[in-house]
Amino acid sequence: MPLIEFDAVGHTYTTSGVERTVLHDVSLRLTERRVGVIGANGSGKSTFARMLNALVVPTAGVVRIDGLDTARDARSIRRRVGFCFTDPDAQIVMPTVAEDVAFGLRRHRLSKPEVAARVDSALTAYGLDGHRDHPAHLLSGGQKQLLALASVLVTRPDLVVMDEPTTLLDLVNTRRVREVVRQLDQQVVVVTHDLDLLDDFDRVLVFHDARLAFDGAPEAAVDAYLRLVS
Repeated sequence: MPLIEFDAVGHTYTTSGVERTVLHDVSLRLTERRVGVIGANGSGKSTFARMLNALVVPTAGVVRIDGLDTARDARSIRRRVGFCFTDPDAQIVMPTVAEDVAFGLRRHRLSKPEVAARVDSALTAYGLDGHRDHPAHLLSGGQKQLLALASVLVTRPDLVVMDEPTTLLDLVNTRRVREVVRQLDQQVVVVTHDLDLLDDFDRVLVFHDARLAFDGAPEAAVDAYLRLVS
């Protein structure tokens, strides 16, 4: 599993001359296969997640993924870290389902047969093989989320980061995404409000007021989170 390191990490930005700290002094090492991240809105958890593939770089401290510094090695890190957004429409960029899955492979220097084989495998794995030529933006919400996952996982990243992957889904599709997460071989970091998703995770981080407030096993982490927000 990749080694994730945060060393005294913080992030502050300025809006209209006013500074706001959205993450403060986070230090940790993560090697576990499945890591959950929970906290109230505005607690810093999404900023933490975006730091894992250099979408956000720290204004204090250092973030490293297997020794690569996100502030210096963003391109290399993004080849290894796949990121799924809350709203899949934010990352669907091609007209059809198959084209969108193939889009992620454009920089991998694969032959056309190799690309086709990977796309076919991904579409089958996520139940989208019957929709390969359908307009991507006309899929259901659950299908769009599965397409977003397929488009990331087809690149075979070492680490998969998901920012609230079930927030916009109904119960049936929430269960489908939970099962996908459980079956992934890669290291997974999931930001979520779906506390049931975390039952069999290895480790859960709780963020509160821009700080890491708790770090431990799922049941204890959920209890700590509920105490913080009650």
